[in-house]
This record gives sequence, structure tokens and C-alpha cells, in this order.
Amino acid sequence: MNFRRVLPAVLLCTGAVWAQEAVFTAKVTAALKKSGAPSVSVAVVQDGKLAFAKAFGLADVAAGRAAGIDTRYSVGSISKQFTAAALLLLQEQGQLTLDDPVAKYFPEFTRASDISIRQLLSHTSGYEDYAPQDYLIPLWIQPTQPQAVLTQWAKKPLDFEPGTKWEYSNTNYVLAAAIFEKVSGRNLVDFLRERIFEPLGMSSAGDCLPVRPSDPVPYTRYATGPPRPVAREGAGWYSGAGELCMTPSDLARWDIAFLDRRVLTERSYVEFTREVKLANGDSTHYALGLQTGELNGTPMLSHTGEVSGFLAANYVFPGRKAAVAALSNEDGIRLVSPLARDLAAAILDPSKARAAPSAKASSEVPQVRGILEDLQKGRVDRALFTANANAYFSERALDDFKASLAGLGKLKTVTRTTEESRGGMTHRGYRAEFSKKTLALNLYVTPDGKYEQFMVEDQIQ
Repeated sequence: MNFRRVLPAVLLCTGAVWAQEAVFTAKVTAALKKSGAPSVSVAVVQDGKLAFAKAFGLADVAAGRAAGIDTRYSVGSISKQFTAAALLLLQEQGQLTLDDPVAKYFPEFTRASDISIRQLLSHTSGYEDYAPQDYLIPLWIQPTQPQAVLTQWAKKPLDFEPGTKWEYSNTNYVLAAAIFEKVSGRNLVDFLRERIFEPLGMSSAGDCLPVRPSDPVPYTRYATGPPRPVAREGAGWYSGAGELCMTPSDLARWDIAFLDRRVLTERSYVEFTREVKLANGDSTHYALGLQTGELNGTPMLSHTGEVSGFLAANYVFPGRKAAVAALSNEDGIRLVSPLARDLAAAILDPSKARAAPSAKASSEVPQVRGILEDLQKGRVDRALFTANANAYFSERALDDFKASLAGLGKLKTVTRTTEESRGGMTHRGYRAEFSKKTLALNLYVTPDGKYEQFMVEDQIQ
């Protein structure tokens, strides 16, 4: 059934629907304008049905090509829930169990006898993340093979004892996809197309490569500078972890089937959505390819995604038969998650204000402050950064940092907001308050104290 033929009927039902469409349109238009991103495309599910789907902005800035509801975007790590669903379907067929050890299929990997498929899917395995960076490092431009990724990263010493810690790792899902393909004898995306995408009418869903002429151009930005075209990752880097593209309306079709429990058995659905606990009983706030939590008191299953030039957010509210999907063709800007939360609040309970994130008390970090002040002048001390980070700070990037930060005035405070481990590094978030604007910092620090990532990001809210 062609979605474009159905949508007008959905939106023309009642005056109330028209009013709500106007609210959604106003919210997205304002967020896009404030962010300066090329485009954003959204879909909203209410009462188990697609209630709104619309694209805003440009898929290609240079060509002036508008984004449409049939424009597909990379959904990045939202792909992980589809990998988990595929393995649950194999379990239903008796071909494997999620508690099988990795060694049953790939005994050559580190501690393979001590790590289960379930621990891969819940990020509790201990395998180091091969792709924690939030920008395109030079290595990723070259094509690779999933087996090459696993040979390099799944043979490293574990970051922690299996089951004792939660730490996000794309390596887990490349390995999970490899197990799926070894057991089934099928390509994962082909299987998903046959068992999920085609039955649900998700005609746009599939591998992002090869790039189609109708696909949006991916963009990045440096600090609050303008959108800059950016390359995509080469083939083979994101098998099972972030390889899928689709439209928001097709992602909403999956959300609707998920809400209706149409794809998996009841038992599988419970496994899919149940939070995985650590060995000591502590919470992980993660199930199988799904984050568990709430929004303004309403239980929520969610995931975000990022690959080069694309951001994605998908929020699902099972108890309310509601969902919101938001996709954009620019990274380096905190747009889609705040927008998805705002749209979700509008359908769940408009009277409830979104809770502001709490900040951890911390003294200012002189080095971070010094780097920011240097960036305002268009320079960096390259001795502080890794080779990947130095590649990120190109002359174009430094020009954009200077042009966009110089007018913000004095840097008043730098406050650490988050800290966690990932990919063998420490990830830290900071809030940087300038005289005229507050920005977010997104950093990775290597064990030897160098910066693998130092991103300055605008926030729409």
C-alpha cells in the first residue's frame, strides 16, 4: 500500500487532527530553523497508527533538492534492534539460543566460551568498541569486511569481566550479525527484507550502500559553523551495528508492528524488551538493542543512531501505543533527540515540561578551557590530540570553529556533565557557557591523556 496515498486521508480526518498537525509542523519547523541543519524528517504514531509524517528542509543543499517523505536516511544504531529481532527469530526456529556461548560459533575470539549472544546484544560482553568516535576517522573511509573488524577488535583483551558492567560497543553487534549469518546461511539484510521489511510494507528499508541518487547528502559541522558535506563510511564497517537506511514512516511501520507484537512471539517480545541486569543485580537500562527508561513518567523503549552525516532517534511508548521517529542528514548538532522528546511530550502529556538534564558538580578543567579559547582563535595545540583528532581539525574545520565561536564572547564556565567508559577510552560531556551562548562538548580521552575526540556541539534546546 502506497503511504503517500494514505497520508492525506489520515491528516484530513478531523479538525483536531489538523490542529495537531499544525502543532507538529510548527515544532519541527522551529527546531530545524534554530539548528541550521539541512533537513529533518519525522513520523508520529498515535493509538497504534501513523498520525503524521513529513520532511522538512533540503536533502541536498548545493542542488536545492528538497527532502520528501520518501527520502531515506541512515538510522545508524537503530539498526541494532533489527539484528536482535533476527536472532530472536532464529531462536524461535530452534536454530540457536541467546544463551549460547560465542565459542559455539567463533571459538577464536577472546573469552568466547564465557560470553553469550545475549551479552553481545545487551552490551555486557566486555568486547571493546571499535567505533566510539562521533566523527569520520580516516580509517573508516576505506572499505573493509566484518571479519576484519572482528579479527582486530574481538581478539583484544576484554574491557571487563562478562556480565559485570554495561559498556556500549558496536563490536558486539558485528559479532552478533556474524553469528546470525553463520547459523542461518543468509545475509542479514536479505533476511530482514524477507521476514520484516517486505511483510510490513517497509519498501525503503535496506542497506545504505550503494548510495541512491535520491538519498540525502550527508553533512557535518564544526562547532556552530555551517553544514559541510562529509564522506560516508566505506562498505563493511557497520554490519549488524548500523548499516540500515529507511524513511521515518517505514521506521514507524516497524514501531507499529512492534507495538502490536506482530513480528515475534510473546516470549520473544518479553526477552526483546526486558532490561538485562548485571551479575550483581544492578540495572543497565538496556534490553536487546533497546534502551529502557521513561519520558515524563511514561515508560519508553528507545534508541538513537549516528553514522557519518546522519543522526536518528526513535522513541516508543508501549503503554500508550505511541512512537516518534526523527531523522536528519547532519551530525554534530543536538537536534533529533530533543525534537523527538518534544514531539513525544506533545502527544503524551503536553502539560508536562521536559526535565532538564542534571549536571555533575565539577571544577573547571583548565585544559578543556584552553582548547576552547584556542578554537575561538582558529588554532589548536596538536600535541594534545591523536592522529584521528588532528585529521578532524582540518584547516576548513578550524576556520569554521573560529568564525562560529569568536562572536560568542568570553568563555565563562566549563562544567563536566557526564563521564563513562567506551572503546577503551573515557567519554566526557561538558557544558561550555560563553557570554552569548551555551554549547555542549563531546570528548573522548585516550588512556595516555590525549584527545581522540573534541567536538563542540550546538543544542536546539
